[in-house]
Formats: sequence, C-alpha cells, structure tokens
Amino acid sequence: MKLSFFSALFFIFISFQSSAEALKVVQIYTDNELLDLIKDNKHLGQVVIDNCQLVQDIEARAIKSQMPSYQFLWGDMLAYGVCVKKDVELGLYYMQEAADQGLSEGLEQLGRYYHIGKFVQVDIDKAIRYLKEAATLKNLKAQIRLAQIYDQGFGSPLDFPALYSQLHHAVTDDKKVHKQISTLLLKLADKMPERVINAAKVTEY
Repeated sequence: MKLSFFSALFFIFISFQSSAEALKVVQIYTDNELLDLIKDNKHLGQVVIDNCQLVQDIEARAIKSQMPSYQFLWGDMLAYGVCVKKDVELGLYYMQEAADQGLSEGLEQLGRYYHIGKFVQVDIDKAIRYLKEAATLKNLKAQIRLAQIYDQGFGSPLDFPALYSQLHHAVTDDKKVHKQISTLLLKLADKMPERVINAAKVTEY
C-alpha cells in the first residue's frame, strides 16, 4: 500500500514538473537574438521549440511596432503556417514590409523566391533587383545567388564589377562557401576586362 502511495506521489510530481516546464514563461527575443536566428534560418524552429507561446508578442511587434525583424518572422510564420493559420499572401506582405525597411534577409528571401518561383511566379528582373539591394548590405547569400544568375546570362555587365568587389571582400569560415565564391569570382572575371577586375579588387561597393 505504501509503495502504491509513494508511486502515486512520484507520478504526480513528474506530471506537475512536466506541466511546469510546458508552462514555463518564454522571454520574447531581443532584436539581435532574432536577427541571429534569422541569419541561421532557425527562427521558425525556435518559435516551435517555444511551444508557440510568443505568437501574440510576435504579431504585436510586427504590426504595431513595425520592427523589420519581427515583420520578417511574422511573414514567414504566416507563409508556412507555423503556429498560425497559413496565409501566404499576407505572409509575403510582411516580408515585403521588412524588405522595404532595408532588412537584408527580407530582400534576399524575396529575391530568392522570385528566382526559383516560390509562392510567386519566376521573375528574374525582380529577383535581381531584390538581390542587388541585399548584396550591397553584405548579405553573402544574396551575393552568391546574384553571381549565379549573372553566370546564367542575366543582368547587366555594368553591375558585374560591384558584385565582383563584394564577393572578393566577402568573409566566411565555411570552406565549402569559400570554394564556391572562388569559382564564382573566376566566372565573373571571364566577363570583364582585366583593368576592371583590378579596379574592383581595390574598391569596396
């Protein structure tokens, strides 16, 4: 009987502890924390890990405070139906809002979507426009994708030197990305005179 009683207490304790952990208050992310999550593409996963507890706070910061990082997060949540009802059109609206405020990740993502036809129809001109703006903000993903698009025969040769300079001065500790950049630089160099290449190496855009 005693064993049964203590067993019951143990299970009550475990259940209480599990409930307490589930109800643990999750602190809203600082702007820098959220930007780091976005850069690592972990922002949606973090919202899920936090048991969707921050949905109202995220929505308020996106809509009322108009914080670009939270507009981007809210847009992604809507577009992919993470912790909220899926609404792709509204999601893209908030991604655009973030991009309009100069969030490089928002610009890069919209450029990527127009490049591959994700949620929208393929539009290379729009893709280049968004990616160019993100590239000037030192968004490496945008710079790499833009170089790939140029290598496919799109874009203006007048824009090649700026991108060459951006990639030449890019910093990464990822060996695979470093090799990819080196390859793209060689391909861009094939499209430009040597004097233009040399000038691009000493000029930061």
